Amino acid sequence: MQSAGGGAEQLHPPHPLFGGALSAVIPRSATDISELREIPDNQEVFAHAHTDQSLIVELVEYQGQVADQDSARYHFEDIAGSNKSLEPGAFEVTSVVALPKSDVSLSECSSAWTLTGTQCVSKFNEEARNTVTLHLGLFRLPQFSTEVLITFNDPQSISPDSSSAAAAGTHGVPWTVQDFQRLLQTLTLHNPGLFG
Repeated sequence: MQSAGGGAEQLHPPHPLFGGALSAVIPRSATDISELREIPDNQEVFAHAHTDQSLIVELVEYQGQVADQDSARYHFEDIAGSNKSLEPGAFEVTSVVALPKSDVSLSECSSAWTLTGTQCVSKFNEEARNTVTLHLGLFRLPQFSTEVLITFNDPQSISPDSSSAAAAGTHGVPWTVQDFQRLLQTLTLHNPGLFG
């Protein structure tokens, strides 16, 4: 397992994030969305070149009032609110797992979590709703009053009326949960000045 992971990292060099203050292995065929449109300073957003999948690395304020074991669910519900997916049946959490510190490169975190869930999301305020699996990774950094939130949006069913329908049938190898896990495992802090 160790050698396979090492070999994969040779194929995918770490990608600098936030001006090189952080880095992580980003999956193949990722388009940096900041090259296409304005992205908030606290986000790095990548889209798959041929599917409707996306990855977001986001710096968010540390939520000291939220217990570690509830923190990933807190952010998942916050995303559901942003996606207007809070009505009953529109979102579901299927698993929350603590990541052992030995499995992550970001040794500065006090705890790390992954969450898997689904949300019914409309894109660009369309009526059509798509079922999206969200894989969420959360690294808590209370000493920097920050949390690093990584979201992998993996659409499962695309409404034919959605603007995403055109992308859904295109060819290209989709990203996998293993790609997401590699990103979580390789996330590394190079410059704590990023957090102010």
